[in-house]
Amino acid sequence: MKTLINNYVNTFKGLSREVWWLALITLINRAGTMVIPFLSLYLTKSLNFSISDVAWIMSAFGLGSVIGSWLGGKLTDQIGYYKVMTYSLLSTGVLFIVLQFLNTFVFFCIGIFLVMLVADMFRPAMFVALSAYSKPKNKTRSVTLIRLAINLGFSAGPAIGGIIITTLGYGGLFWVDGVTCIAATLVLINVLNPKTTKQLDDIKVENPKSAYGDKAFLIFLTAMLFFGIVFLQYFSTMPIYYKDAHFLTEFEIGILLGMNGFLIFVFEMPLIKWLENTKFTKTSLMLFGAVLTGLSFLILNLTNWIGVIVIGMLLMTFGEMIAFPFSNAFAMDRAKKGNQGEYMALYSISFSIAHIFGHNMGLQLIDNVGFDTTWFIVTGLAALCVFLLFTLKQYLKYKKNKQLVLLEEEDILWI
Repeated sequence: MKTLINNYVNTFKGLSREVWWLALITLINRAGTMVIPFLSLYLTKSLNFSISDVAWIMSAFGLGSVIGSWLGGKLTDQIGYYKVMTYSLLSTGVLFIVLQFLNTFVFFCIGIFLVMLVADMFRPAMFVALSAYSKPKNKTRSVTLIRLAINLGFSAGPAIGGIIITTLGYGGLFWVDGVTCIAATLVLINVLNPKTTKQLDDIKVENPKSAYGDKAFLIFLTAMLFFGIVFLQYFSTMPIYYKDAHFLTEFEIGILLGMNGFLIFVFEMPLIKWLENTKFTKTSLMLFGAVLTGLSFLILNLTNWIGVIVIGMLLMTFGEMIAFPFSNAFAMDRAKKGNQGEYMALYSISFSIAHIFGHNMGLQLIDNVGFDTTWFIVTGLAALCVFLLFTLKQYLKYKKNKQLVLLEEEDILWI
């Protein structure tokens, strides 16, 4: 047992102090974003919006995320990641508090659009900061630590959120979201000021290439778009499925979602450390993660047994546990050849676009064709993601072999 604990602790060694502070800031911020998993329930139960209304609100959510990610990338390349992260966190806190007072369809669409625009400026800036504060060999584990912070906060957030809803109502969630964002801002200002921190990987490219001309990266982004659409069903359509098909309460839904975060907190870092030492490429691992995530939806149609939702959650958990860290690391590796803010913004935007179409599509589908057909369609999208990642793997292999041939030809000419 002692050896097991020591091996687990060793997976965290070698990460910089700044990465740990980033993780703490992310934990504080993520623990407070407990509105998001319950948003579809809040809109239908408290504001009495229809499923179709909720679908369009989720599209406004995604549109704000797209513009915010793009703007965050631009500003990161222009004024630096520290300022972008600070302004984003502080403004998000204020907007979350205001959001609870909007109770009409149009105003809530505008409100959630502005919240996500400001909130998602943080993501590309955070990724660039993470890259700067990580040694090259530690980048995947640094990303994993950030994900652990996200999921530790997420494991506590929904569970606490369920309790808050049953005691104080949905309004309390918005206050907690706002206050925790502001608290995260104060921590950021005190511990990650550029005057007192040290960059470990200061990447400067003389003639940066545009991410828009990187064919491999564009294939990767398309695959991540489809993966995002599939994955995001767990935060819009799936809570409704749990409630309507299996009659779970908000508290039980919170516990089930919290299990996802807890499992990631316990298993992800050792799993990533082990996978890094295998022969598998980042692309192969992303592909396997997408397969597991797709299966998590397919099995829901195989039986009405309530335990299948736990099995589905386990498959999705291990799928995201593998896919997300290595997709983050892949994006940061490609960003070394261009403007980092632009690359990481596009990576964030792929998931933001998934927010626009994923929530709306899923909610419209369950409203019109039911849960079973929806899960088959979602499984098909996961299969398309797997195909694109396989194509990416073959393309990178082809480019690598072509480069080796060119190098061999140059050696022959020198001889």
